[in-house]
Amino acid sequence: MEKRLLSGIKPTGDIHIGNYFGAMKQFLEYQEKYESFIFVADYHALNQEKNPKKIQKNTLEIIKAYLAIGLNPKKVYLFKQSDVPQVTELCWILNCITPIGILQRAHAYKNAIAKGLPVNMGLFDYPILMAADILIYDSDIVPVGQDQKQHIEIAQDVAEKFNKIFGKTFKIPKGLIKKDVATIKGLDGRKMSKSYNNVIGLFDSEKEIKEKVMKIVTDSKKANEPKDPQKCNIFYFHKLFTPQKELKEIEKRYKEGKISYKESKEILAQNINKFLKPIREKKRELDKNEKYVKEILKKGAKIACEVAQKKINEVKKKIGVNF
Repeated sequence: MEKRLLSGIKPTGDIHIGNYFGAMKQFLEYQEKYESFIFVADYHALNQEKNPKKIQKNTLEIIKAYLAIGLNPKKVYLFKQSDVPQVTELCWILNCITPIGILQRAHAYKNAIAKGLPVNMGLFDYPILMAADILIYDSDIVPVGQDQKQHIEIAQDVAEKFNKIFGKTFKIPKGLIKKDVATIKGLDGRKMSKSYNNVIGLFDSEKEIKEKVMKIVTDSKKANEPKDPQKCNIFYFHKLFTPQKELKEIEKRYKEGKISYKESKEILAQNINKFLKPIREKKRELDKNEKYVKEILKKGAKIACEVAQKKINEVKKKIGVNF
């Protein structure tokens, strides 16, 4: 039986290259190997976004992004979390076996408390809704960034506890974290994040790309000074976008003090734009045909609901509410 991959992304902002290299690129690599369930986590987004128009717009933009990078809707099921009501039903059931201590140790909750930010039940219970997302589809692997590792561990713990109480029901999922792309850096060297305003958008224009690249933070070394490429924020992006042969030449020039940061940035901007050009063009086609995008969501939800219903029926029988 083909193994199943599961992942989701919140519709809380524009898609950036951190999303692409941190997760989306992996979906492309694995769509031939796994049966893939990729969803837009719109219920999760309610913790941050309360504007319904933004959630709707961002949801469609995410699906367009998946299609623009090359995901095949005949091989990958794309759908909205909110279109699968069995997930929230399972979330409640899992809540009833989950100790509060597990949720109190969750990073997002602890960080919010430490910063004195308001905390709602959605944020507190976020890991269990995510566990329900993962477990209801009998997911084998879940590609995540390093910052999501704890959520996979919580899903594993909850699945094991349910299995111990009610008998073997859930697969124990495995997190897939590629070390070379576990956390993508932003323009300032910190983690790429919309909240830091340090992102390169997947659909940024050529002009926007060049302007952002020129803002990449560097040290004060002059053009003729040798530089350590591995400590340079510009070179970090070269490793993502610059062809291998050209990359080696740039690395050599860094070490020999034969390239300025300005020139390095100009080369990088050209390579990023070259990489993103076909993605932008596909996106423009999809913008003209949102009916097609919505149809893909509808078809994906139908398959997801069928799988989820089968699992929730099994769960309800195990806990004694289905006769």
